[in-house]
Amino acid sequence: MDYLERNYDLVKERMIQQMENSIITGRKLIDTQLDMGLLNWFLRPVVKVFYDNWAKNDIRGNTMKQINLTLDAGIKLLKNGVNDDNFNRVVNENLSKYIEADQTSLQCRKQHKNYRRIIEVAEKTFTNYLTEVVKLLEVSDEVKDYGDLCRVAFKSKEVAEENLMKQLDFTDRGIKIVEEDLSILKIPGFRKIIVKALRNGFEETKREFINGLNDTYDQEKLK
Repeated sequence: MDYLERNYDLVKERMIQQMENSIITGRKLIDTQLDMGLLNWFLRPVVKVFYDNWAKNDIRGNTMKQINLTLDAGIKLLKNGVNDDNFNRVVNENLSKYIEADQTSLQCRKQHKNYRRIIEVAEKTFTNYLTEVVKLLEVSDEVKDYGDLCRVAFKSKEVAEENLMKQLDFTDRGIKIVEEDLSILKIPGFRKIIVKALRNGFEETKREFINGLNDTYDQEKLK
């Protein structure tokens, strides 16, 4: 099943690209937030150092763990057979490791009243994430790139958009929980700046994902 290895590489490459783009976007938006505050000039070096260290040591490393874990779980599921029992078994085997690498839960205090809600969102995110990854991995048709892979896995733009919005909705839910009560965060006194940048970053990433989806399916019409 050489197509599994091909699809694994295509999906992983795209996920890494999205991760790097998100990190760059986050850095730019933090700059924007700092520019908006008259007294933020003295916070600028502290916040930037915090974000750069976070991106270097936590975001990249843990996101890569989640990417590899989800792809490996998808491959295992396809090799053992995709059915409800096997799916639930693979989810249960990998869920705790996925949550351990989840950026939102890592930055939240476990003792907080809303922490359980953060974990519930992470659980649903992984389940949905794995479902979509399996659809991409199982494509045996001849494809040249990630765009081809998506068009085969999700037969119409509407189906692809529905799946994308479902995944984005889980991210949105997690951010909203944090926005409700910033004291859930472990990070120091510049919580508002980080969370505002997080919200704006999500909205910008959402637009980029939707534009990318439109490009993927509009290209097919031009052929």
